[in-house]
Amino acid sequence: MFTRPRIEGLGLALLIAVVDRLVKAVMVGPLALRERGLIELLPFFDLRYAENYGVSFGMFTATSVEMRWGLIGMTALIACGVLVWILRETQRGDILGLGLVLGGAVGNIYDRLTFGYVIDYADLNIGEWRPFQIFNLADVAITFGVLILLARSFKSREKPDETGDDTATENA
Repeated sequence: MFTRPRIEGLGLALLIAVVDRLVKAVMVGPLALRERGLIELLPFFDLRYAENYGVSFGMFTATSVEMRWGLIGMTALIACGVLVWILRETQRGDILGLGLVLGGAVGNIYDRLTFGYVIDYADLNIGEWRPFQIFNLADVAITFGVLILLARSFKSREKPDETGDDTATENA
């Protein structure tokens, strides 16, 4: 059950969750981003403190304690589904993509449980235009994990049969 790729995927998830927590701790601790509000780094990238009470792009904003716990429950259920998928998946690339998603989800769930919101800090911008909402490392991991899964699914539309013999699909 715990093959090397699955252990790597779970290890990646743990690494993402820990690094996400450490980066957020630095943002609100030593950098005092909450108090400062903004640290300008590059012409196109700033550190800007934000509290996200919703999910992606501020959708489904939790305006009550019940909604907050609903978001926690929903994201925890999704994270459990991803964990089960990791434990059932056999393809290393898919497992690593899922590990990114799981690690990011755990990082954001921790914030929501601890603070009631997700700490965001990364602000990619071109002048006043922002192609994305303010985000964090967990969001990046989730996004890249999903992109990996999508790319791999498009690449392997026709999978070999159960015996591993893919000559039938190659000759078709």
